[in-house]
Amino acid sequence: MLNVSIYVNMCDTYRVMTTESSSSALAIACCAPLERQPLSAGDAVSIARAMKAMSDPARVRLVSIVTSSASGEVCVCDFTDPLGLSQPTVSHHLKILVDAGILHREKRGIWAYYSLIPGALGSLAELLSRV
Repeated sequence: MLNVSIYVNMCDTYRVMTTESSSSALAIACCAPLERQPLSAGDAVSIARAMKAMSDPARVRLVSIVTSSASGEVCVCDFTDPLGLSQPTVSHHLKILVDAGILHREKRGIWAYYSLIPGALGSLAELLSRV
């Protein structure tokens, strides 16, 4: 049986949890001073959109294929075989990555070529390191 005691101090609420069979306690620190500014609403939206886009293994692989390409760009026709997905499914995943600001799409004739937006992954990493 879990016994949860709630203690209140002047700046925050935290819980100390103990079990009846143990006298050990886990205290959650409170009142840590802000060392940097919290994320803005816009940064939070950007991070959430990019994280949602990258939350699918197929999309992670698509970005990996683009970033490992010698030319830095990949034709849409070259994604289906490595992923084992249909062309409409690949196009759907690519659209999400483009909308999230991770990939750039350039139409050439009947084909679309995808490249990484310069700094997109670095910006995401920098924003995530601030969280």
